[in-house]
Amino acid sequence: MMIIQIDFNSDEAIYLQLRNQIILGIATSRLREGDPLPSVRQLADDIGINMHTVNKAYTVLRQEGYVKVDRRKGAVVALDIDKMRAVAELRRELYVILAKSTCKNISREEVHALIDEIYEEYGGIC
Repeated sequence: MMIIQIDFNSDEAIYLQLRNQIILGIATSRLREGDPLPSVRQLADDIGINMHTVNKAYTVLRQEGYVKVDRRKGAVVALDIDKMRAVAELRRELYVILAKSTCKNISREEVHALIDEIYEEYGGIC
């Protein structure tokens, strides 16, 4: 298991620091597909943080497709490759769309409002 280091003086939320360090561990192959992460309680005790903070980091990692939760094994590195590819494709498409928007003086707030409006139409799901 990789060493997690939290900067308690940072402005960045602790759960995000934890999330980012786990993602870096995956990116640098210190954590691999199928590797179990410590239990919420164990990691909270090791780092000296609240269990809810660890749980929030694990929840975000799960939502982002980096981790799955197995009833017997707990949190396990499980890269959702399809989702990661879809996000990368969306990112490429958004670069062009947002560049066009910027050229037309459409503000970030207007873009966000449009995204929220479209999600509402879809009900937030496919």
